[in-house]
Amino acid sequence: MTDRPTVAVFRPDDERIEAAVATLESLEATPVADPMLEIEPTGETPRRDADYAILTSTTGVELAAEAAWDHGNGLVCAIGPKTADALREAGYDVDVVPEEYTSSGMVEALDGEVDGARVEIARSDHGSPVLPDGLEAAGAYVHETTLYRLARPDGSGHAAERAADGDLDAACFTSPLTVEHFLEAADARGIREETLTGLEDVVVGVIGGPTRRRAEDCGVPVDVVPDEATFDALARETLEAVRS
Repeated sequence: MTDRPTVAVFRPDDERIEAAVATLESLEATPVADPMLEIEPTGETPRRDADYAILTSTTGVELAAEAAWDHGNGLVCAIGPKTADALREAGYDVDVVPEEYTSSGMVEALDGEVDGARVEIARSDHGSPVLPDGLEAAGAYVHETTLYRLARPDGSGHAAERAADGDLDAACFTSPLTVEHFLEAADARGIREETLTGLEDVVVGVIGGPTRRRAEDCGVPVDVVPDEATFDALARETLEAVRS
């Protein structure tokens, strides 16, 4: 390992990959930016008549705001501070942000409040079933709107080659889908087994239990799962593990 560890990051190819690269550079690491998520808007808009509307990402907020979404008298809920900040910047009040920035955290935050309520979930086509299932179990009438689809970008996968070649010190996965797309890219290049072998010598950090489970189910060993479900915490704790 050099003085500046080489860290693969797989955020969408927009301001989020730029922010991730900047974060890693500020921590004196060398980023390997390999976006694994491409946003494909559906043109759908969140319902306007829900008692609670849940937004799960900054992308969802941007699309809802572009469509001039009006949430009526319903409460607006955000999973995570970045989503909440994006909502406020777009002119929406934010009523609920769970202490744990996950689907299960949102279910816990709303449990006891949503029995008989109409709850709108506005997110991507790869959202965890934990959120709607948990809210329905709490007595809510749940409707889900798919605001965008997540595809794997053409040409992705150079980080898989670097893992296969033993040229990475760490990898940061932020969702189950980034793991799946990373391995699909390795498959497309005919190096899946070599990539998995290479990851055995890499510090792998992930955000959240669902990402950890998906990675381990795919044969990717996981070393770091920060308590705080943010990329900043993921990058910081992953690099601490690399340098320890």
